Amino acid sequence: MRQINKCQPHKYLAILIMSLFLALQVSFAVAGEYDNALKDVKGLKVVFNVSSGSPSFANIVFWAVKNVYQDEAVIILPEKPEVAIVFHGSAVKLLSSDRSGFEKNDIAEIEKFQATLRQMLEEGVKLEVCLYAVKAFGIDPDTLMPEIDQVGNGFISVAGYQAQGYTVITVP
Repeated sequence: MRQINKCQPHKYLAILIMSLFLALQVSFAVAGEYDNALKDVKGLKVVFNVSSGSPSFANIVFWAVKNVYQDEAVIILPEKPEVAIVFHGSAVKLLSSDRSGFEKNDIAEIEKFQATLRQMLEEGVKLEVCLYAVKAFGIDPDTLMPEIDQVGNGFISVAGYQAQGYTVITVP
């Protein structure tokens, strides 16, 4: 039978305490950035109300939108974040395969944006497009990204998410 050195239990206890201390330091460093904003928050439910039709602006803003549910301070909350995005206004043009009306340099930005949206769908983000806006901007609904849910009126969707407890963030 193997005997344990009398020092070993203390050595393992010291390692365990140091590991816990380091883990707490890391979590406090991450959470510390949002101590006020996330105080007593169990999880985030957010609906983004998007109307901007600028492809380059969309790519910049959607980096921040993705960060809302990918940030470590949000991930460590007890409840998984819930994110929805409702597109209306000229933003609906960014969801179409029809590139008419866009400059040549905008095409790559649109393709990048649509790839981002597909990735977000895989990550559980709900995406909806307002068919009222699609009609108002003369977009053929058949050219819209098939992965995005089509709704008659995006404002009803935004109001419905808000009634479910989602916070509305407007992206003009």
